[in-house]
Amino acid sequence: MKMLKKIFSDNKGIALITVILIVSILVAVAIELNRSSRADIYDAANISDGIKLTYIAKSGFYGAASLLINSKNEYETLRDDWANTEILSVQSRQLFDDGYFVVKVEDEAGKIPLNKLVGGNAYNPEIKQMLIRLLSQPEFELDKRKAEEIVDAIKDWIDVDNEVTGAGAESLYYATQSPPYEAKNAPLDCIEELLMVKGVTKEIYAGGKGKPSLAQLVTVDSEGIININTAPNMVLRTLSDAITPELADKMDEYRRAKGNDLSSANWYENVFGMSPGLIPISLITVKSNYFKIYSAGKMNNMGQNIVSVVKKLPEKKSVQIVKWRLD
Repeated sequence: MKMLKKIFSDNKGIALITVILIVSILVAVAIELNRSSRADIYDAANISDGIKLTYIAKSGFYGAASLLINSKNEYETLRDDWANTEILSVQSRQLFDDGYFVVKVEDEAGKIPLNKLVGGNAYNPEIKQMLIRLLSQPEFELDKRKAEEIVDAIKDWIDVDNEVTGAGAESLYYATQSPPYEAKNAPLDCIEELLMVKGVTKEIYAGGKGKPSLAQLVTVDSEGIININTAPNMVLRTLSDAITPELADKMDEYRRAKGNDLSSANWYENVFGMSPGLIPISLITVKSNYFKIYSAGKMNNMGQNIVSVVKKLPEKKSVQIVKWRLD
């Protein structure tokens, strides 16, 4: 609430958000005009609530995309407008007679890149250790042995051979499932594939009841280096055995504090308790190109969700839609 009050007190900020909201709605409508006749769009007597909800959700998407496009920084942080979309969502209530949208943007570079776990048939040792550290955290309630088994199974799902890694699984195991299927033996195309991997239960994948969601902490849409400025605290804890939950919280406080310089990945060395070289510099960055946008159109008791992944194109002042799903 304090953040919202601060933003609302800034008339310039409200004006900018309002302009972005209006532009996002116009963009959504303009794109649909290329696909439908004007009569279909403006004939309120015939347009369905489902189509209205889709327009509202698309408006939220274009509003969030505008925040990414208009970011002036050469690096990404959780202090950026795109990472604080609450005001955008609140303002949307003023633009629709009977609906609104709720949007959220996540930096995919802040998550662990699953497809970098394997090079050919061999483990990438750094990503392997990060995944084991992640699944061994107390929030998942898994012991280290179980965490290692799941990581072995993910590797076997991705690598190109049919040799079982440790406690992993190949097609021989999956052939016993109902219905039977084969190991992919190729990079993951979407996070949902994890549900087909031995050991990854729905509870581990989706979380709930106070437990974290693995799907929210890993990605198949990044360039393979962790953005230390935007990574969730649980991902920060995977960067080194020495990073305790308390140290991760201190890192998070430092990067959120206004005025701290986050232009270089070694800023963590300024955090009390952290030492130089604690995190391999090859693992971290402060720049990102891929973002996930969630936009939910709301009206009465109905909803329409859009989940998309976009690639930021700074040189074109635009974004490229990489993935798009209507739920």
